[in-house]
Amino acid sequence: MSAVPQSHPDPGTVAPTAPGRLGVPVQAGEAQTYLNALREWVAQRRADLGEVDRAVLKLSQAEQVAITTDLTVALTFWKAVSDRLTLLETTFDGGRVGPVEAERLSTLIHGRLDSNTTEHLSLPSSGSLAVSLPEACRLLDSLTRTLQARASLAPGAAEATQRITLVRAGIERTRDQIPLVPAGTQRDEATEKLARLDRRMGDLVERARRGADVGGIIGPLEIDVAVLERDLIVAAAERASAARSRVRTQQQVEELDARAAAIRALERACLQAITPAPHLAIPNVRALGPVPQAAAELTAYRDKLERVSRALDLAHETYAAGLAERDEVVGLVGAVGAMAAAATLTPEAGADVAELRRRLDETLASRPLPIARARALAAAFSAYVDAATRPQPRAGRAAPRPSAPRPQRPRP
Repeated sequence: MSAVPQSHPDPGTVAPTAPGRLGVPVQAGEAQTYLNALREWVAQRRADLGEVDRAVLKLSQAEQVAITTDLTVALTFWKAVSDRLTLLETTFDGGRVGPVEAERLSTLIHGRLDSNTTEHLSLPSSGSLAVSLPEACRLLDSLTRTLQARASLAPGAAEATQRITLVRAGIERTRDQIPLVPAGTQRDEATEKLARLDRRMGDLVERARRGADVGGIIGPLEIDVAVLERDLIVAAAERASAARSRVRTQQQVEELDARAAAIRALERACLQAITPAPHLAIPNVRALGPVPQAAAELTAYRDKLERVSRALDLAHETYAAGLAERDEVVGLVGAVGAMAAAATLTPEAGADVAELRRRLDETLASRPLPIARARALAAAFSAYVDAATRPQPRAGRAAPRPSAPRPQRPRP
């Protein structure tokens, strides 16, 4: 980790705008501009969090506990962003960007960020987040502003005008987020919270115009604005993650349905080819119904799909093994028959081989093939041909018969 810069935080520092979108290659020029701005932003955010960390030591024990959790979350996000910046700079390689590198840069910028860190990217009020680099940067901006306000380190603390400007900017960013929330209870709640923040902002500005000291009320307003903005960003990231999960689940349904159709054709081929044939139930993935929308229902649905996939794997292996056994018997008979045709057999052995082959051909012509009988006849055919074609030992002198033992004289 690099040393923390000693410069005072810049109140206007915000995460740079990421170029392009997922799947669109990032060209060398725009990548260089973005990486330069991101490098400065990462260093500035580390400096901001460092000052918050030092300021926390001056607070009471209760205040330290309350802030430390959010500070840990912010540092986790900063580490994930910093690690991804390292990967981006490695891929950029000083501007040596070809078509492959341009696509890789797009994936690293707009793909999931939690894949490059061993820690879960999460907030205390939310589960693990699958966010992209730009989303993580905006979250880190919001978290940092909240921590600065709670630790009395808000940028330009000496100038109420600067702080009011920053709060207004946060309110407007929040206002831009609300239309992205699906219509319903969540959007109504967010709209109501924003309306309350607007009223508090208007009251604060009016007090400032009259010359009142607003230092005591601007801090809580900064925190509430940052929290609402953060919650809306988190909700947007969760909706995007759920949408991607539903798309992947729908694709899995289509793939499993196609596999099931192919395995049913394999089942029919096996039933027509051999007897006795295996009988396994092939699940119908469409019977599970449409892909659900709710996260909990989607998780249960994906578990069912996993069980369907395992059942299809078993059916595929079983029916393929039945057809493979038939092919193995047919191949063995052909190979042994070729061996017998190339060998010189006695008339008796030739007649036996011909009779065994006739029975085998009759059995192999049966549809479905009685696989147990065919396997037994093929084994007998192979054993007989092997014995008939094996070289016999040459005739030689008969082994001498052992002489009878001489009788023993009884001892005196």
